[in-house]
Amino acid sequence: MSEAERPASSGASSSTAGSLGTEAQELMRKGQMADALNLLKQHLDTAPSDGEALYLAAVCARMSKLYPAAQTYLDTLIANEPGNGRGLQEQAHLHRDTQNTDAAIDAYEEALRANPALLASYRQRLTLLRAAGREQEANVTATQLHRVEALPKALLAVTDLIAQGRILKAEQICRQFLMQAPSHTEGMRLLADIGSRLGALEEANFLLESACELEPANVALRIDLIRVLSKRQRFEESLEQADQLLATAPQNLQFQSLKAIELLQLGRYDEAVAGFDSILEKLPGDAITLTSKGHALKTLGSGSDAIAAYEAASKATQGGGEAWYALANLKTFHFDDSQIKKMQAQLAGNPPLLDRIYLAFALGKAFEDRRDFKESFESYAVGNSLKRASLNYQREGFEREVDAQCTGFTQALMHAKDRVGFDAADPIFIVGMPRAGSTLLEQILASHSQVDGTRELPNILSLAQRLRRQRNDAGDTPGYPGILQDLSGDSLRQLGESFIEETRVHRGNAPFFIDKMPNNFRHIGLIKLILPRAKIIDARREPMACCFSNFKQLFAEGQEFSYNLADLGHYYRQYERLMKHWDSELPGSVHRLQHEALLDDFEGELRRLLGFLELPFEERCLRFYENDRPVRTPSSEQVRQPLFRDSVEQWQNYATWLAPLRHTLDAAPQ
Repeated sequence: MSEAERPASSGASSSTAGSLGTEAQELMRKGQMADALNLLKQHLDTAPSDGEALYLAAVCARMSKLYPAAQTYLDTLIANEPGNGRGLQEQAHLHRDTQNTDAAIDAYEEALRANPALLASYRQRLTLLRAAGREQEANVTATQLHRVEALPKALLAVTDLIAQGRILKAEQICRQFLMQAPSHTEGMRLLADIGSRLGALEEANFLLESACELEPANVALRIDLIRVLSKRQRFEESLEQADQLLATAPQNLQFQSLKAIELLQLGRYDEAVAGFDSILEKLPGDAITLTSKGHALKTLGSGSDAIAAYEAASKATQGGGEAWYALANLKTFHFDDSQIKKMQAQLAGNPPLLDRIYLAFALGKAFEDRRDFKESFESYAVGNSLKRASLNYQREGFEREVDAQCTGFTQALMHAKDRVGFDAADPIFIVGMPRAGSTLLEQILASHSQVDGTRELPNILSLAQRLRRQRNDAGDTPGYPGILQDLSGDSLRQLGESFIEETRVHRGNAPFFIDKMPNNFRHIGLIKLILPRAKIIDARREPMACCFSNFKQLFAEGQEFSYNLADLGHYYRQYERLMKHWDSELPGSVHRLQHEALLDDFEGELRRLLGFLELPFEERCLRFYENDRPVRTPSSEQVRQPLFRDSVEQWQNYATWLAPLRHTLDAAPQ
């Protein structure tokens, strides 16, 4: 049995990881494919979604030349686990064996996007590309193969584990490797990647800076450093790194694009657009560049120009999925018949996973605008299912996190460390569920002369991740929020001061500024310890409306709970439970603003909100839609209009299909 045919774990979490999988693989190694397949069939009769059994059955069927059966097993596996790298590799093997060369080449590429540790996919794709005379692509693949083959076995295993989502195991192996080879730059890069995925951005930043010092010409290290700095919203530094990279190859279009994106992040929109235009002169019709340009124009409020850029990107032969979704995400754009048919045709052509997700969400919006709610829901459901299957969200984990906050943060802790944090009144935190009206609130408050709007700042989330890994004076790692008991007043004060300094880059000259990261509701206790004078607003929206609005939204990152109706209902109730805890332990610290109440009595709710913030009333807040500040969130077009009630009962159009959400909301304690 050649390497390309040798069965290996699919990475799926399933019962066949035990004796059944071992027995089936042993039969396969002996060439007893029929016996192995019969064994797997018996198991699949009782466990039809078992990923490992489906993978092994597909291998057996293909090697027995039972190609339709192999395809059936793979269809089920990939539908359940669209990011399963070995399943995608097996699909490529099947295309190859059935003489569908072009499809095989594309499928190997998709397998490698899902799992860049699949040596067989590199080798098989390289062979097919050379046989097809596609030398330029073959040379790129050969370079990639050489790089991966040169990896130590431990780091190849780390790469594989990261692709499978087994992040903690990957971290363990990577740290063990670096103990023996502390200056191995690829090991440092992989550990930084793991840290970034876990939210340990400062550690990732340090590792990448150290690796760049050891190997300054390593492009992959420099690009990862730019991305981590950008994720930390240290945009001046990320731009400096992008400039350094571009100086090494001024004509490199990828490096030019990286710089333009960093200019965009810094709010230097005209320069960013000019950068994208320069790239498009040399690479006309490039979907990624056109889409990035559209994002810049949308943020500036140039809606018609943004639409033109997105529509041009959607016409590209590859990678147009994000542009279709960007059009849908404008909220005010409506697709015509020809565009809907084109999206359907692209989706039917089985494009890469991310494009399928983008297209499904875009079609959901397109049919919603046509009031074809059944077709709309089915499209949203497809997009959510694909996205959910590529994540590793566990609602039990979030419930444990809420339990830990309720147990670990009490009035006793607050009294013990009463007002020892940094004495700054600058920050106003808007927290709550996504899609609950936080962007609208920020736009209203940012229209006040004494308040700067910023963006969703990652600093508190990043601090919480750092505290989870911090040791106390005894050398223990009590975790978070347990570590808060051990922090001195000086430490808490320094954390608060650091927050103020690190976020200063996003502010103007107003005395107050807004951090509208919704997920900060998980860390209100931490906020009040390090910034006791900070103001906190809970943006609240009716549960069904809020949760369904999340279900319709494809987020750029995070919010992993939002791609399943039952997960959404559970998350919403846990959010309510934690907010009740903060109300109990920190009475009067949080101002709750119900979105529906704001629509019913805008001026009255605004006056109450400004009273809580100790700000004078200003008429300009009532005309928030005249504020031309850049807005980056999905609601950017909506907050440039007067208040409207169109979305309040929108979920009721989909009530027939929302039973899992309703059931979970009703079943959970309130």
